[in-house]
Amino acid sequence: MNSTGAKAYGAGVASSADSALPDTAPRPFDAFRSGWETEIGDGFPLPTFSPVTVRDFRVKSRAAKVGDVAITDLHGASPIRTEGPLDGVEDQVRMYVVQRGAWTLGAPLARSEQTVTAGQFLLRHIGRPLHFETPPDTTAKVLVLPATLLTPLLGQRQGITGPADCAEVRLLVAHSNMIYETVAGLGPAGVHAAHSTLIELAKAVARQRVDDAEPQLAPALAQAAKDLADSHLADPELSGTMLARELNVSVRNLQRAFAATGEPVTAYIRRRRLEEARLALTVPSGRLSVSELAAHWQFADSSHFIRAFKKHYGRTPTEYARSAMSAGN
Repeated sequence: MNSTGAKAYGAGVASSADSALPDTAPRPFDAFRSGWETEIGDGFPLPTFSPVTVRDFRVKSRAAKVGDVAITDLHGASPIRTEGPLDGVEDQVRMYVVQRGAWTLGAPLARSEQTVTAGQFLLRHIGRPLHFETPPDTTAKVLVLPATLLTPLLGQRQGITGPADCAEVRLLVAHSNMIYETVAGLGPAGVHAAHSTLIELAKAVARQRVDDAEPQLAPALAQAAKDLADSHLADPELSGTMLARELNVSVRNLQRAFAATGEPVTAYIRRRRLEEARLALTVPSGRLSVSELAAHWQFADSSHFIRAFKKHYGRTPTEYARSAMSAGN
């Protein structure tokens, strides 16, 4: 666990836990709770969990705190359920992005109960503590956000729901994932910038549109585009135009976002395709031929692939595969 203080604005803190690891036995839940309270808990207390949840707590999680925003990524191999009276008043906006399983909020049979299923998100104001439960094998990202900045955008709606792969959510997820990697090294100005971008992207989700010309959002836009490209590397339609369309931004602003990273969109796509081809060349059995790799990773032909590979790695694909086989023997 790492942390960094930010006197002018707030703290940037990150932590991670895996309750399935042997060193957390025999009470994995206690290890999880201790880590949370030490690194994240100030202002973000854990609810009371059911005895069944506490006894069989098989959860992997990572969390980060940036000022008055908390981010948690959670995968529960076991079911999770809160229990007991939840009294008091909360004034928070929470966002749930569910990749697998489901996340149910509210007391069973209550009119306010909502379930977020896999591939969906919910952005909702929480005025009072709510129970929640998840079935086994649920993977989700949860953000706790300041109500004063976001509640006016929600109006009288109980919440905003939609597909998790919409452009605004993609950008927010990409930025929150970058925070895990960088927060430990951020100074006060960096924490402030990370927090401001989180809020602006959460507002974009509430408004259901993003200002892609806002320079502050460029890093999140570039990262979201990279994440999307990585999942479509074998797609013949993959291009800057396709990425811009999927993220609902202009090609020009996407190119500007990539320019800030020092690598154009087309260069990033080619580099990642070459990296995947290189990994495929190290497979001990069932390896594709050079011509098959060229076709799979969308190079014009074998000669084009060989030239690009040699320029990037200093060896032809055949030479690289031969050296990989020699090293493995």
